[in-house]
Amino acid sequence: MQTKQSEKVIRSIEKSFRKQVQKDKKVKSAFLLVHSEKKGIHLHIAEGSMNPKQPAYMASVGKIFTSVLISILYENDQISFEDGITKYLDRELVKHLHVYKGKDYTNEIKIKHLLNQTSGLYDNFRPLLEKLLNDPNFTISPEEAITWAKKQQKPHFPPGNGFKYTDTNYHLLGLIIEKITGLPFHVAMKQHIYQPLGMVNSSVLHYSNPLDKDTQHLADFYVNKNNITNHKGYAGLDYAGGGVVSTGEDMLKFMKALVSYQLVKKETLEKMMNDKAKYGVGIEYGYGIMLFKTVPLLMPKIFNVWGHAGATGAYLFYHPKMDTYLIGTFNDFSYERKGVRFMLIKVINQLAKIK
Repeated sequence: MQTKQSEKVIRSIEKSFRKQVQKDKKVKSAFLLVHSEKKGIHLHIAEGSMNPKQPAYMASVGKIFTSVLISILYENDQISFEDGITKYLDRELVKHLHVYKGKDYTNEIKIKHLLNQTSGLYDNFRPLLEKLLNDPNFTISPEEAITWAKKQQKPHFPPGNGFKYTDTNYHLLGLIIEKITGLPFHVAMKQHIYQPLGMVNSSVLHYSNPLDKDTQHLADFYVNKNNITNHKGYAGLDYAGGGVVSTGEDMLKFMKALVSYQLVKKETLEKMMNDKAKYGVGIEYGYGIMLFKTVPLLMPKIFNVWGHAGATGAYLFYHPKMDTYLIGTFNDFSYERKGVRFMLIKVINQLAKIK
């Protein structure tokens, strides 16, 4: 039940959100969903050309979906986090995949190294995105993206000896999921996550359609003023590294199911969170999960959330202390950092005022 104080805070959050979108010409559309049964809040709004029922491309937020799929296979005894990746991948694809300072470490890369971004592998996404922006006919498969990166780039460190955020890790996880399940990645996503949770307005970008045929069209998203929503070449570029397309309400279904151990068991989720590496100041990275941790003066305790963010200013986080879900996007690559900053400063700071 909402109090006068919570109603005031909700109005303030909505005002901040609309102002943020309206003042920035780069942002054409955005949505925000804040849900807290504990505080009696369910705010779901959109601004610009978007409406709340419209699906959005959630960018790297999709990594948490990929890690959950791997964890479901782990619980089914179909895979171990300690398994070497060469057990599941095409021999030619992984040949000399990780050669660092003259030594081939490919056989030392484990599933867990891909999940928590400690494999040391290079990133295929950013350089290939440049190619896509310059070529309207650009297309590439996930395997080709990995092979391109293998030939053009160098690893950063031996497996397990550092942290480097890269989509290459998640491309490999997507191919591993396909190998184990015998299903295309988008079909595995549908069977293991979308269908069981009733996420009928969700899909995988350019790979599948929502279960509900009446789902509205995807909201446009932009890179450097380029609308690349319908660029088919983007499919193989993002894939299991962040191809999730979904509505705010569907994303809420996913996160609530994850938090309440409906997707994976409590001990599995704890493993996903505890086997982590340092991402940056106040941020750690588990199995497809970003964890914001307290750092005196830099990261106050009130910002302790976990979930994932994406390059378009997309975010999907859970605040345990407030039992609150924070979901949204600004649909523009210029909001890669600003999206999370908005969530922390404009939303969480306001919610903390509700007693």
